[in-house]
Amino acid sequence: MDDLMSPGLFACVCLAVIVGIFSTREARENPPPYKPHQAAALRAEPVGDTRLLTDADLRAGEVTIVNFWASWCGPCRREHPILLQLQQDGYRVAGVNMRDHQRDAVTYLEKHGNPFFATVSDPTREVARRWGSIAIPVTYIVAGDGTVLNKHYGGLSRDRLEATFLPALRAAEAYGNWDDGTLLEAIVEGR
Repeated sequence: MDDLMSPGLFACVCLAVIVGIFSTREARENPPPYKPHQAAALRAEPVGDTRLLTDADLRAGEVTIVNFWASWCGPCRREHPILLQLQQDGYRVAGVNMRDHQRDAVTYLEKHGNPFFATVSDPTREVARRWGSIAIPVTYIVAGDGTVLNKHYGGLSRDRLEATFLPALRAAEAYGNWDDGTLLEAIVEGR
């Protein structure tokens, strides 16, 4: 071990890894308050021959769920049936495929079902950076005027779906385009 790194450096690396693991878990379980803002531009290509998600789609007057995912991502695979169910329940679900190969993403959607009405392929994370997505999966709720209202870190489980995501989604639908803070209050309070 002396040849590779000193014990002090080894201890620092171990500490950094442990802090990183717990920091990521803490951020997922207790995310900071979210500040609504306009959705960033989506200049990119679609996944395979799916319909391309455009900026106009996010400003078409309907609430849209935007999910950042990849075919190789374990939590993305676990939440996929929930996204399919949301789509079957009539919600507009869009997908941004991040750091993935086109053929792998297409094969995954063909094999497991495609919950997305439109997609974006983001192999270089350009779109993800503009949206503030540093890890996947992450799911946004976007109002019909293109305002990003909510961000859900990590995979959607049945418990998280019922406890936090669906109340925020229903609030977004019930209040439509907000301009006086009532939607934000409803989302924060879980109404």
